[in-house]
This record gives sequence, structure tokens and C-alpha cells, in this order.
Amino acid sequence: MITRNAHAKLNVFLRVLGRREDGFHDIQTVILPLDLHDVVTIERANALEIVVTGPRAAELAGGETLVERAALAWAAAVGIPDPGARITVDKRIPIAAGLGGGSADAAATILALDELHGTDLDTEAQLGIAAAVGSDVPALILGGPVYAAGRGELVTPVHAVTSHWVIAPATFAVRTPDAYGWWDIDGSTGPDPGALIATLEAGNDEELGAALFDDLQAPVATRHPEVGDTIRAFEEAGALGAAMTGSGPTVVALARHLPHADQLATAVPGSFVVTGPPRTMGPPSGVV
Repeated sequence: MITRNAHAKLNVFLRVLGRREDGFHDIQTVILPLDLHDVVTIERANALEIVVTGPRAAELAGGETLVERAALAWAAAVGIPDPGARITVDKRIPIAAGLGGGSADAAATILALDELHGTDLDTEAQLGIAAAVGSDVPALILGGPVYAAGRGELVTPVHAVTSHWVIAPATFAVRTPDAYGWWDIDGSTGPDPGALIATLEAGNDEELGAALFDDLQAPVATRHPEVGDTIRAFEEAGALGAAMTGSGPTVVALARHLPHADQLATAVPGSFVVTGPPRTMGPPSGVV
């Protein structure tokens, strides 16, 4: 039996460059793993079986489709007809919130199956499987903060000091294809992220908070004004910065320190405190 934590993520920034011929969009982003996580447990079985439990299980009416895709893609890559595993997902990450829960579960599934069956795929092979499953999955294979480009499959580890954030999930969901489709209609491309990445790596939270951005935020907030309302509530409460994360509609706010994060969470009902990257998480694969 193999158990892995599947960490949620936030996008420190999300820059959308344009739609590709394959229907995806070229992006640039930094993905920061959080201490909020699902738990994926895998054990040998005669055939693939997926079970979802936990406080968010009821929200997955269609099941963990990315986990199934990840398991089947892994089996195809190693040349076996069936993953031969029972996969249990203890679901804790909010669904369709831009926090990458499904992608995190898929990444954990690939890594756990590899360990369970002793196939020892190298990182390049794992990333190839991940890219076939979903755009966010490669970033979550590496196990630490990463810069992602292309449609998300080109990933490079980056350094990030642990920081404190407040997460405000919405009471509604936004489908990723819808968010990008709205960007196609009335979105724009944000600034070059070089200075923002340098600020992140230096651990300068004051400057980082002021630089947060998400190119999908304006198109989503136009159709769901609650996103803008939540950002303003965090700003009025004294956050260093606040922005939507990923395809939304979740809003994240950067705090100076843990007590400040607690104050922000109190000021914005329904929000909660996280850290990223988790202090227990080592550097990403490939980082010495």
C-alpha cells in the first residue's frame, strides 16, 4: 500500500499568451504547492477501482476522472493492460476552484503507481505521462514550486520561501474551458513576469503581494462580480495583495505572517489559512 499527499496549488501569477492551434492556450505561470492536500492511497487489486471519500467527496458527482486518466496513461506507458490497483482519494481540496485538486490527485496517482509496481520511471517519463493527462499535472509531479510554460507541460523548478496565504473559495464553480473561452472574447495579456519571479525567489512578500496577477481574473470577474468583491474585501482588510488563482473562482490573499493571515481569514468569512510551499516539502526534483 502506497499513500501520498496530493497538494493543492495556487498560481502566483497566470499570464495567458494566446490560443494555440490544438485548442489549448500558451501560458506562463508559477505554481506554488500548498499544505492543503488530498490523500491518495493505492494498493494492488485485480483491476482498476477508484473510491472517493472525505469531506469533499459528495462534490465529485462524476468521480475522479483525472485519476482514472492518469492510471490508464501510466499503464499504457509501462506496457500493461490494467493498472491493477485500488485507488482511494480522501478528497479535501475544494472542487472546480482553481486549486488544482484533480491535477494533484492525478500526479500523486502516477507517482504512487510507479512506486507500487516498482517500475522506476525517470522524471522525464513521468512528466510525459502527466502532460497527456492534463495541463497542470506536470507541475505537480515535481513536488515543489515550478515555473510552467507552453500549455503548462514545460516546467522548471524555482525557489520560494514559505509564505502565508488566505484562501477564499466561492460558492459557485467555474469550468476551466469557460474561463479561457471568456479570455478569448475580452481578455488581455499581463506584464512580463521576470521581476515578479525574482521577488518571489527573494522572499520579498511586500513587493510580491503588489505584483500578483491572473489574466483570467478580469474575464471571470466580469461574469461573476463576487470575485472582485472578495478581492476588495481582502485589500480593505490589509492583505499585501489579492488575486484570483488559476481559472478561478477562488481568491487568494498574501499575508505578512501567520497572525496576519488569521486576521485576514476572520475579516473575510468562509476563508482559511494555508502555507506554501509546505515546510515539510523538500525541493522539487532536479533541485540540489
